[in-house]
Amino acid sequence: MKITTFNPSIITKDGESTIKLFEDLGFQQTHNKAENVDVEFSAHRMKNEGGFHVDVVEVPVIPQTYSAIRINVDNFEEAYDFFMAHGFREAKGFAPGTTASSKYAYLVSPTGFILDVCEHIKNHK
Repeated sequence: MKITTFNPSIITKDGESTIKLFEDLGFQQTHNKAENVDVEFSAHRMKNEGGFHVDVVEVPVIPQTYSAIRINVDNFEEAYDFFMAHGFREAKGFAPGTTASSKYAYLVSPTGFILDVCEHIKNHK
């Protein structure tokens, strides 16, 4: 398994104010991915001049804001198995999923931190 991206991710129902905060810090949106398959969400990818990234994921139905570490990998199944073998569990209310462009799962460590493990699907339509 190769890690291709590693950055903070903020999952919130109030995306607008969180995006504004990071814009005020010099971040700009590079793209937005909106889906409404199992759960409605809008993922805003942001980057600053120094090359740092932060994702702001707006999910209208969640009760509170969560912080996670986004880890993009080249092999989702291998990464999922790796973390599960290290005592991680699937986050309640965030079942693993697939979109047109990615496979992902929110996983919680034995001590409580959250990972957003994701593999981009290449050549998607």
